[in-house]
Amino acid sequence: MDSGKDIREAVIKYSDILYKVCIVILCNEHDVQDAIQDTFCRYLEKKPEFRDEEHEKAWLIRVATNICRDMIRFRIRHPKVCIDEVENTLAAPEDKEILRELLELPVRQKTVLYLHYVEGYQIKEIADILGITESAVKTRLLRGRKQMRDAVRMEGGI
Repeated sequence: MDSGKDIREAVIKYSDILYKVCIVILCNEHDVQDAIQDTFCRYLEKKPEFRDEEHEKAWLIRVATNICRDMIRFRIRHPKVCIDEVENTLAAPEDKEILRELLELPVRQKTVLYLHYVEGYQIKEIADILGITESAVKTRLLRGRKQMRDAVRMEGGI
């Protein structure tokens, strides 16, 4: 199979999940488009060999999250989209408040929470995708859930 066909298939197959992962991390449509484009550029540059589709998907998610982290780290200012726009893109009406709280979390926590609860990945899979230990994933999930609980309590006046 030629690399042009490979990249077309990968773009069709994985753009949606990469968009969702990147928008949760960056909260900025323009930055997300850049991150996705950079991810597929790395795919073309590296021409990695994959064991199967799940390995390819995990590799792309890992590259995309690393690019997002780099964008946050190196950009002094990056404008954010209105939170309502992100909510309308990703959440059903009944989930908007939860999404709002999720977007306020640090990148480490919101990435693992999103991959676990929204995309349905298991702890080991998240560890593999992000290149961290299972223990680190568990810790980030615990901290993220605690922060979400605390935020909901504060808003509810409990």
